[in-house]
Amino acid sequence: MRVRYLGPAAVVMGGGAALVAGTGVAAAEDTVESLAGAIDIAWLLIAGILVLFMQAGFGLVESGFIRSKNVTNILMKNALDLSFGAIAYWAVGFGLAYGTTEFIDIRFFGGGSFFYGGEDADYAGFFFQFAFAATAATIVSGAVAERTKFAAYLVYTVVITAVIYPVVTHWAWGDGFLSAYASDIQFGDNGMIDFAGSTVVHSVGGWAALVGAIMVGARRGKFGPGGIVNALPGHSMPLGFLGVMILWIGWYGFNAGSTLGLSGGFADLAARVAVTTTLAAGASAVTAMVISRLRTGHSDLSLTLNGVLGGLVGITAGCATVEPWAAVVIGVVAGVIIVYGVELLYRFQIDDPVGAVPVHLFNGIWGTLAVGLFTTQANLAPNYADSASYGLLVGGGIDQFIYQVIGVVAVGAWTVVTSIIMFGIIKYTVGLRVDESEEESGLDVAEHAMEAYPEFTGGRDPFGPHFGAPALQTGAPIAGGAPMPPADAG
Repeated sequence: MRVRYLGPAAVVMGGGAALVAGTGVAAAEDTVESLAGAIDIAWLLIAGILVLFMQAGFGLVESGFIRSKNVTNILMKNALDLSFGAIAYWAVGFGLAYGTTEFIDIRFFGGGSFFYGGEDADYAGFFFQFAFAATAATIVSGAVAERTKFAAYLVYTVVITAVIYPVVTHWAWGDGFLSAYASDIQFGDNGMIDFAGSTVVHSVGGWAALVGAIMVGARRGKFGPGGIVNALPGHSMPLGFLGVMILWIGWYGFNAGSTLGLSGGFADLAARVAVTTTLAAGASAVTAMVISRLRTGHSDLSLTLNGVLGGLVGITAGCATVEPWAAVVIGVVAGVIIVYGVELLYRFQIDDPVGAVPVHLFNGIWGTLAVGLFTTQANLAPNYADSASYGLLVGGGIDQFIYQVIGVVAVGAWTVVTSIIMFGIIKYTVGLRVDESEEESGLDVAEHAMEAYPEFTGGRDPFGPHFGAPALQTGAPIAGGAPMPPADAG
């Protein structure tokens, strides 16, 4: 389990300064402890800000990968993920995730700490955890983009931030039955190991995204008869590129920030986490690019960018427990998953405009399972128990891998069932999907009465006639796209 300690150099330096001031050894110890605490709080705040900045990255990626007539809509959804999510997580979500009271002792969800605050509140911890909750919620927006009602999406955001995600957080990071940090660990010495959230954050968002994409249905014109997949090209690859670079930078707050502090030796751990994170992202991007080049003769930028994100998701669970060489292996597999994950969705005619499901769900599962394959015994400390159960492929046996599988299945079952119920209720109340004319004209005009690029489009999608699709009488034309076989779809 996590053990905090102060390095001897810090004690000597702090103690010496206090003695010079004539305050004595006791005061020196208090000064060092106070300074260490302040550094840890500052680290959490900086890391949390980096994770929140990832919302800008998600907004740019999703904007670039969809058509121009829906950009304002997707940006509104990303902005309100944070806004509604902040209130929902403060009022309910944090309490279900980490709340404890003497009246509630249950391994399924927390109790107490609702409407979080008070003299003893850990505001830095709350802020950091909220940033993670906002990330889980925003994953869905890209998968259901260009055809989902704005009101429906806001209902979903509140539910996942207040209920679905916090319950999983309690299971894996609180005092729940999967947790490595529980007072009474249920599975082995370490429970399910998910250092920064491959399953807790990304798979939760990914499972919900998959359910949402299936229930809302594909965009008009995406699939044709006989398994034909029509390209509906995103309007701006530069925006997609900038978004991915912002996400990559923000991920260091996500992964390295999950040390929850820098004192007591955690600064070295944070540095190692930054290295494994970088290697996995790079290896995945290269792999996705090479596969696309070998198969099509072209280097696909969208697959390469999603390769970066897939590698980041894949390493998130094991970034603190695997060696750098294993991070490269995890990244290579993640790149393969990105390319073939897109094709798997097309085979079942599931429309995910930005690739959220391959990135977050498929690689979230892979990353969590990879912990049970590559975690070394030495790297379990200082975050986890000194255990004989570690990576299967590095001599630790199969036990930890089994615990990882249990965690993946449990979280998947919870998220799928609750998402089906949630989207089903939304579908038969406020409605999930916009009508045909609104989808044709674009959600910017239909839902918000404004356009992202009014001076260029004049209310029409510039990519509508790109492949010869006829203009419609009302609003923007559909970008029907050129037919291509599912295996080569971009």
